[in-house]
Formats: sequence, C-alpha cells, structure tokens
Amino acid sequence: MERWVVVTIIIAAYLAVTLTIGLLAGRRTTESVTGYVAADRSFGVLVMYFVTGASVFSAFAFLGGPGWAYSRGAAAFYILAYGALGMAPFYWIGPRAAALGRRHGYVTQAQLIVGRFPSNHLSLLIALVSLIAFVPYITLQMRGAGIVIEAVTDGHVPLWLGALVAYGIVVLYVLRSGAMAVGWTNTFQGVFMVVIAWTLGIYLPHRLYGGVGEMFEAIAEARPELLVPPGLTATGEPWSWGAYSTFILVSAVGLMMWPHLFMKAFTARDDETMRRTVILFPTFQLFLIPVFLIGFSGVLFDGTPPAPDFILPYMILETNLPALVVGLFCAGALSASMSTGDALLHASASVLVEDGVARYVELDEARQRTLMQAVVLAAGALAYVFALDPDSSLVLLLASAYGIISQLAPPVVAALYWKRATTVGVSAGLLAGLATALFFYLNPELKPFDMHEGILGLLVHLPVLVGVSLATRPQNDTHLERFFA
Repeated sequence: MERWVVVTIIIAAYLAVTLTIGLLAGRRTTESVTGYVAADRSFGVLVMYFVTGASVFSAFAFLGGPGWAYSRGAAAFYILAYGALGMAPFYWIGPRAAALGRRHGYVTQAQLIVGRFPSNHLSLLIALVSLIAFVPYITLQMRGAGIVIEAVTDGHVPLWLGALVAYGIVVLYVLRSGAMAVGWTNTFQGVFMVVIAWTLGIYLPHRLYGGVGEMFEAIAEARPELLVPPGLTATGEPWSWGAYSTFILVSAVGLMMWPHLFMKAFTARDDETMRRTVILFPTFQLFLIPVFLIGFSGVLFDGTPPAPDFILPYMILETNLPALVVGLFCAGALSASMSTGDALLHASASVLVEDGVARYVELDEARQRTLMQAVVLAAGALAYVFALDPDSSLVLLLASAYGIISQLAPPVVAALYWKRATTVGVSAGLLAGLATALFFYLNPELKPFDMHEGILGLLVHLPVLVGVSLATRPQNDTHLERFFA
C-alpha cells in the first residue's frame, strides 16, 4: 500500500474520532443560548487549560512558527515572549469578568463592555470589529490544514479539498454542540498535538545532527545571523527592534482580547478555575520549543520547501519517516488548526448574533441559536475562499488581525477599572484607534520606527478615550454600583 494511502487513512480516523467527541459533547448541555455560547458555565480546570492553550496555539504555531524559525531565525522567539506576557493580566481580569458574567448573565465580551457603557451602536461596532479580525484568523487555520494534508499525501489530496474536509468536520460539531464541543475536542486535540510536537522536535535534530546542541553549533557556524535577535525579515534583512518589540507588545495586549478566548472566562465553573488556568498556561507554551526546533533543523537540510510555512511537512517527508509517523504528524498539525478554528467559528457566530443582531431585533432563544448556526456556515465559507489564496503567510495573517483586536483592550480595562470612563469616550477612542491602525496598515511606509499599526492605534486610542470621557458627563452612581459593588 502506498504511503499516501496509509497517511490518508490515519487522517480519516483522526477526523472521525474528533467528530464523534464533538457530537457527543453536545449531549451534556442545555438547548439555551448560555448552553451553546458558554457551555452552561461548567468548565473545570482540565478543560479550561486545554481549551485556552489549544485555542491560542493554532496552525500559526505548528506551521508558521517553524516557518519563521527556518527562514527568519530568532524572529520566531517573539511568539514565546508575547504568550507569557499576554496571559498574565487575565489573572485579575478573568475572574472579575467571570463574576460579572454570572451576576448579569453575560456570555460575550461586548455584553460586558456594553453593560457598563450602554449603546447598541457600540455593541454592533464591537461585533463587526471582532468578525473582521476573525476572518483572517479562521483563514489561517483552514489554510494550515490544507497545507499539511496536501503535503503529506504527495498532492493527491489538494489544499482546497483538505481544507474543505477538515473544516466540514469542524462546522458539523460546532453547529451541533457549540462551546461544549469546542471544550472537549480542544482537550483531545491539545494532548495530541503536544505529544506529536515533542516527539518530532527531539527526534529530527538527533537524526540529522546528532542532538539539539550539535544542531545549533552547526547553524552558528554556517548561518549565525539566524541566531541573533531580533532575527530577519521575510526578505532576509535584519529585522528592526522597533518592529520586533511592537510585534510582541501588540500581540501581548491583544492575546486575551480575542473574543473567542475572552469568552472562555464566562465558561469557567468559578473564579479559582480561572486563576489556576492562567497560572498553568505557561506550561502549555512549552509546546513551542519543539516546534521551533523542527524549524531550525531544516536550516542546513538539503533541499528547499515550496514556502517557509511548508518546512515542517517537508522535513517529515524528506527524512523518510514511516507512513504511520507521517500520518500521526498530520493529525497533530490538524489538531493545532482545528482546535483554534472551532473556537473562532463558534465565537464569530455568538458575537455577531448576541452583540449585533439581537441588539436591534427581538429573537427568542431558538431563533438566536439557529441564526448562530447560519453565521457559522457563512463565516466558514468566507474564510475558505480567502484560504485558497497562495500568497497568504500564516504568521502575517495573524499579525494583521492583532492590530484590530488589540483595540478592544482599552474598553475592557475602562469597563472594569475606571469609573470616570463614559460611553462617548469609549466609542470615540475605539473609532480613533481603529482608524489609525487601518491607516498605517494601508500605508506601511509611513510607520515611525517600523512600529506595528496596532500599537500606533493604541497611542491614539488611549488619549482620545481619556480626554473625551473627562469632557463628558460621568455615569450615575446607581449604574456604576452594578459593576463596582
């Protein structure tokens, strides 16, 4: 039996197991909106740990991370830095958001913000901003799944078909089981991808160089520029410190502002579960170390992959590993992709319906759930079209989305901690930050010191929020008491 056939069988088995877990998970939830969006607030530490870790580390980590280590060297370390920085504030923000969610029935990030700053238009704006940021992120996951399947089947299953099948499975269980399916499939996928990553990350340097230390000694002699931070740009030139540091900063600010991650605060069983998840999260981030080792192991390897993002499947195939190992690797990469993609599709539907449509149209719970399922299909279809673009870089897709999503940080912090903030101030700041980020995204040559457009947006966003809030009438004490009691 040919190798690609064996690999395809293993992939099919993995997808079948994932689908089964996702569908069965839905039997444990109610048919309410809270059941679909927040899993009836039932997640314990185990599921919270894996749903958070697996949602953060996606196809960009499993494919884009090795691609950057291979082509840009030390530049890839920014992923390690922002993961540690970005989760820490949630030790305080997460339990506070969860407590407000239990008290007032919030299941989305925008509901919390608009609960403090009442405005249907603000709610709709946040929903649209979230959806705009979600599309490139979902695109990244779909493209990652297609890249892996196409590579390991020697092109017999093309990218368009691999992405379609993998995400057809995701759509099915998200439609049926909502947040509970996301939680339990992420737990299964998180375990799977961590085991695969560590196995390959240790094996490949030993097979090709005799060990991890020997590998870096060889790279230091032949390509020393790859080991000097901040690394290289996509064209092979030294990356500026301005770009590197603001890449880290915007990613750290935006990490827990992603609605699909922030919403997990509303699924936690209690505050202690939320805090333990934050404390344990850095242990999941160790998953990145073997992923980078795989990328570095390809630096001096004979041959060149079709693109840097293909380096991991390329190394797997060119080192003539058994078909069983190749198939398991593919399943691990799909775990990374699907464990984030399902959370994104679920959140995109929840946010658009709960924070957009439901603010203007009165819907009962059955209609809300049906509309959410329709949005899952629509968002998946749109992202699939973009995923077929051959010029998409997995890491750059994610970086552009962070510029948008980081603008949600000031409204969240203002809602939770600053009594003097006003609805007009928050709305004005958000619009100013988004406009600034968009301007510099479209005109990158105008960026001072190569700073990320998201940071430039925040530098405008914050003073506008503060200034307009101080210039407008403060909220009354009765309203503030609901948040700060």
